[in-house]
Amino acid sequence: MLTNFHTHSTFCDGCSTVEEMVQTAIEKNFIALGFSGHTYDPTSLSYCIRDMAGYMEEVKRVREKYKNQIQIYLGIEEESTCWVNRADFDYILGSSHKFYVDGKAYDVDGSPAEFDTCLALFEGDELRMAETYFREFTEYVLKRKPDIVGHFDLLTKFEERGNSSFFQKPEYHRIAETYLTEALGSGCVFEVNTGAISRGYRTSPYPHERLLHVMKKNDAKLILTSDCHNAKDLDCHFEETKQILRDVGIRKLYTIYDHEWVTYSI
Repeated sequence: MLTNFHTHSTFCDGCSTVEEMVQTAIEKNFIALGFSGHTYDPTSLSYCIRDMAGYMEEVKRVREKYKNQIQIYLGIEEESTCWVNRADFDYILGSSHKFYVDGKAYDVDGSPAEFDTCLALFEGDELRMAETYFREFTEYVLKRKPDIVGHFDLLTKFEERGNSSFFQKPEYHRIAETYLTEALGSGCVFEVNTGAISRGYRTSPYPHERLLHVMKKNDAKLILTSDCHNAKDLDCHFEETKQILRDVGIRKLYTIYDHEWVTYSI
C-alpha cells in the first residue's frame, strides 16, 4: 500500500503545490495522501501556515476533484507548543522542532548553524540537550496523544554532518530509549520518516536503528512517511527503509484508508 501522511506544500515550507503533490501521487500509484502543513506559530513564520483557511479549502478542493483516483486527507503537523482544534482535521501529526528560552524559539532542525545555537543554550552539553528535548516531547505525546508522532529523534538531524555526536554516547542512547519506551505507552502511531534522506542530511531514516529495535520490542504501531517538501520525494527511500525495518524484525506497517487505521505487510 503506497501512502504518505507527512506532506508539505507551498502553503508552508514546501516547494510543490497541493495539486502538484496529488498529481504526482496519482502518477506513482499512491492510494492515499495526507497533507500535514506546519501549524501556525508566530515564532516560526518562515515555515508555518499563515493562510490556514486557504490551506484547508485547497485540500478539500483537490479531495473532491480527484476522489475517484486517490483518497486525500486534511491533516496538520502540530507543533507541541501550538495546539490546534482537533475537530478541524482528519488527523494530527505531532512534532517538536524547537526549544523555547525566555519566550524566544530556537529551531533544532532549521540548519546546522541553528542547531549549533540550540546546543549553545545547553553550554555544549549534548546529553542535557537530549534529555530536555525528549522529556518535553514525551510529555506532549502523553498528554495530547496525536494520531501520529513525528520524527521522534529529530534533534539528531545533523549527526552525519558532524554538528553533534549523540550516537557515540551510550548515555544518549539510554536517554532516548527510556523516553521512547515511555512515549510508546500513549498508544499513538509513530512515524518512520525518510525526509532527511531526501534533503541530503542523513543516509538513514528517523528514528535511529536502536530505537527501531525498541519499537519492535514494544510492538509499536509504525507508519512510513517521507516528510516530503517536493513532489518528487513522495516515496523517497521507501523500499530501502522497508528493508531496514524487515532486518529489525518489523513485518507490518499502519496507514489510513477509508478513514480508518489499517495494517499491511512489508
